[in-house]
Amino acid sequence: MPHDERARSRREVLGGTAALAGAALFASASATAAAAATPAGPAARRGKDEAFALTHVTLIDATGAPPQNDMTVLVRGRTIAAIGKTGALAVPADAKVLDLTGRFVIPGLVESHVHSAGPEAVVPPLYALTGVTTVREMRGESVHHRWRDRIASGALLGPRWIIGSPIIDGRPSLHTSDTGSLIEVADAAGARAAVRRVKREGADFVKVYSRLTRAAYFAIADEARRQGIPYTGHCPDPVTIAEAVRAGHRTLEHMDAVLLATSSREAEIRRGMAAITTDASQDTFHRYHAWYQQVYPLEHIAVRSFDPQRTDALFDDLRRHARAVVPTLRVHQTLETPETNRKTDEWRYLPSGMTGWWADVTEVMTGGRSPEQAARIREIFEHRKALVGRMHRAGVQVLAGTDTGNPYLVPGFALHEELELLVQSGLTPMQALQAATNRPAQAFGMDAEVGTVEPGKRADLVVLDADPLADIRNTRRIDALVVNGRLITSDERARLLADVEQAARSDQSQTTAMAAGCACAKHPSHA
Repeated sequence: MPHDERARSRREVLGGTAALAGAALFASASATAAAAATPAGPAARRGKDEAFALTHVTLIDATGAPPQNDMTVLVRGRTIAAIGKTGALAVPADAKVLDLTGRFVIPGLVESHVHSAGPEAVVPPLYALTGVTTVREMRGESVHHRWRDRIASGALLGPRWIIGSPIIDGRPSLHTSDTGSLIEVADAAGARAAVRRVKREGADFVKVYSRLTRAAYFAIADEARRQGIPYTGHCPDPVTIAEAVRAGHRTLEHMDAVLLATSSREAEIRRGMAAITTDASQDTFHRYHAWYQQVYPLEHIAVRSFDPQRTDALFDDLRRHARAVVPTLRVHQTLETPETNRKTDEWRYLPSGMTGWWADVTEVMTGGRSPEQAARIREIFEHRKALVGRMHRAGVQVLAGTDTGNPYLVPGFALHEELELLVQSGLTPMQALQAATNRPAQAFGMDAEVGTVEPGKRADLVVLDADPLADIRNTRRIDALVVNGRLITSDERARLLADVEQAARSDQSQTTAMAAGCACAKHPSHA
C-alpha cells in the first residue's frame, strides 16, 4: 500500500496502546465482565484441613541450602505443615499421598514487575499455571483489586497480588490517561495530595515515574513516610540514584537510571537528560518513543565512559541501604535486540486482540535504525546484563521482573525467560531462582509467608520434572503445582491450560487499546 496509507493504518493499530518499557495493555472492561465465570475458577476447592503429601521429591527450598533428596512435603489446608525425609516423616492417615520420584520441588515464583490486562479467564490463571504465585502490579487499576478479591474468595485461580497506585508523574507525563490510571502533578503540594489519595484508594505502594520534578519527587518521598506507605518505581530523570536511595526509594525499576549513574561523564549526561522535553500534544506512544530516541545516545555515552570505581561505590550504597533493583532485562531485550522477537507457542493462550499489534508497535518503536545505531543499542543491552552481574556480585538484591504487559511478553512465561537472562548475566541458577522467590519476598515484606519452602509458610509450590540448578530453563518443565494450598496435578494443569486457550480463542472483547479510543488518530500528523 502507499506509504501514507501504511502510516495511517499503523497509527490506527497503535492508537492508545501502552508505550513500551513502562505501560500496560489497556483491556476493555467488557473483557472482565464476559469472563466472570472463569473456567479455571472454583473447581477443586478443598476443605481448609485437607492434607496431601508430596513424597520422594528433591527439594530446592530457595534458602540457599543444597538440594535435599528423597524428601516429603506435607501440606494441610493452605500451609506447609511439615518437611522431612520420605519414610521418616509421619504422614497422617487422612492425607493423600503422591509419589513424585524424580521430580523437583521449588517455591512458587514471584513476578516483581507486571502490568496485567486482559480477560479474567486468561490472565490470572495463566500466571498461576506457569508457576507464578505472587505478582507485583506496577500500575494499579480497579480490575486488579477485583481479581485479588475473587482469588482470595476461591472463585478465581490466580496469584497473590501486590497492587500499586496509578502512575504518578510530572506534567506532562510520558503517558496519557488513555493507557490507564495516571496522576500528573506539577508541584510539591500536588504530589503530597496524590500520595494521600492513592493511600485512601487502597494502593499497596506509590508508583513514581520518570518525569517528576525534583520538588514533586521529594515531596512524595516525605509524604509517603508520613502516611506509612512505601513508594517505588522509576528513578525520575532529574534525581540521582544516590538521592533516591537516601530518600527511601524501595526498588529501582529497569536499568536505565543505573546505567547512566555508572558513567564518569554523569554530569554531562544529566545535562542531556534535563534537556529532554515531552510534547503534551502527542499520544503516549509518541511521547515514549521520543524519550527513548533522546535517551539512547546518552546511554551509549555511559557505556563508553563506564567507571568501575564509581559503579562499585554506587552498588555499595544500594547494598548498605538494602535497596533492590528489578532489571526487567526481558523488556530491554525486546526493545534493544528486536531481531530476537518472534511469535511463540505460548501466544495461543492470549486473545489475538492482545497480540495482534505486537509486531507493528515494536517495528515502529525500533525500526528505522541504521546499522551503526542498531549495533550501539545492542552494545547497550549487553552492558545492562554485565551491570546486573556486577550488581549481584556486589551484594545488591536483584529481583526478577519482566514488565509483562508489553509486546512479546506472555504472562507467566516471560518470567522464565527473565530467569534465563539473569543466568546469562552471571547469576547462578540458584541465585536466579532466589531472585524470583525469597529475595522479592524479603524486599516486599512477605518473607514470613512466601518465598521459600519451609514449615508454616503458604503452600505455594512448583513441581518440576527436571533439575533447575542444572539448567535454569528447566523451571519451564512444570509437572504439577500447589497454589495457595490447592493441588493441581499434571492432568488438571493440562486441562486448565486448555481452558485458558479456549477462553483466549473465544474472547471477542478486542483487548487492544482501540477499545479505549485511538489517541494517535486524534493527531494524524504524528507519524
